[in-house]
Amino acid sequence: MEPSVSIIVPVYNAGKTISRCVDSILKQTCRDFELLLIDDGSTDHSGAICDDYQARDSRVRVFHQQNSGVSAARNLALREAKGEYLQFVDSDDWITPDATASLLRAARDNDCDMVIADFYRVVGERVSPKGDIEETGVMTRQEFASHMMENPGDYYYGVLWNKLYRRQPVMEHRLEMNPAISWCEDFMFNLEYIRYTQRIIALQVPIYYYVKTKGSLVSQSVSLSRVVRMKLAVFEYYNQFYRTVLDEEAYEKSKLKIYRFLVDAAGDGVVPPGILPGSAKLGTERFHVNNDILAGEGPLFDQFRRRKLMDRYLETAALKHGLTLAEMRLMLYLRQIPAEITRGDLADFVSLPLRTCWALLQKLVSRGLVDVSPEGSTREKGGKKLFRITFSSQASPILADLATTVLDYRMTMMAGLSQEEIGAYNATSEKIQNNIRQVL
Repeated sequence: MEPSVSIIVPVYNAGKTISRCVDSILKQTCRDFELLLIDDGSTDHSGAICDDYQARDSRVRVFHQQNSGVSAARNLALREAKGEYLQFVDSDDWITPDATASLLRAARDNDCDMVIADFYRVVGERVSPKGDIEETGVMTRQEFASHMMENPGDYYYGVLWNKLYRRQPVMEHRLEMNPAISWCEDFMFNLEYIRYTQRIIALQVPIYYYVKTKGSLVSQSVSLSRVVRMKLAVFEYYNQFYRTVLDEEAYEKSKLKIYRFLVDAAGDGVVPPGILPGSAKLGTERFHVNNDILAGEGPLFDQFRRRKLMDRYLETAALKHGLTLAEMRLMLYLRQIPAEITRGDLADFVSLPLRTCWALLQKLVSRGLVDVSPEGSTREKGGKKLFRITFSSQASPILADLATTVLDYRMTMMAGLSQEEIGAYNATSEKIQNNIRQVL
């Protein structure tokens, strides 16, 4: 059976970073992928590291070639790939544990030809999220092109590594990288690919850690005349792309915006070294798991592992909807509680101090996601006021993602178990829960 995703990593003298990159891929929550490592004639020990991964994991396939450049390495991988979808990772970067699963689900749930996602920009020990499209629904090729027109020089659009591609159009139209171009070659591939897409979706979740600052054309010792020729060739390709995807009237109206590409191209397409707004210390941008506690034995450690596993899936949904992990966790709890509950019982259920719990709830109310019955409409039970908490219509997409989160959590818990084992586990768990209920 062919894998769902082919993950492609070109490797050249990446001995210091390749293990971090590959480890992040092999630890994906989605297991249905193949990893193609293309050793582009490395002169350090990168090739041996790749071979070692291949020997240890059947999902890894390694190819060695004479040094021919990153485009030739990717083209070799495109010819060898077997997956339904294609994902690209650079050897000195890494991806979040949910990257492949998030991209694949977005593609399949929305029947999309391409998924584009936010990413993290890493500068030293600081990290900041970067995105561009806030639109959450499926976009047509023309709608996506309109977004790109506003910021054509942005890496968000130009690179391969924050996207998922359906392999069928690549094979059908024999798309590949242009080895003759050493500037914006990724962008040219994207432009060509988009011409054959119908449905595109943006995922507002950072799934990629970008740490490599691309070298400028000047640093590549490229002559000025060749620099000019390459940039004009890329612009002409960009211009022709819009002539293809827009009708004549729309193209004429957009011509000034299209020509902005020439201005952006003067910046050489390099991600600026400065840190972006909203930066944080690397390692704090997502929830942390203490490995020593993770390895502990006993009921408290069991509860810790279950909570952290749920948090991993909740965090993806939280990032997608612009909520904190604590707010998304409270949404999950609210999804389970009775229609009416006291403040104290709610705080007890979510295991938070009363003030903290109520402050979080008020934040959800201010976001228009939750409605809480006003004081005058509350009832009393045992001398305590009961509040009715309901979700607004705005919360519907979040509730749908919470249902997916619970499903993912359970599937991870049951991974590798037979139906008989799952049935036995469920029966045993029910007996254990009944014992606990009787005592409490």
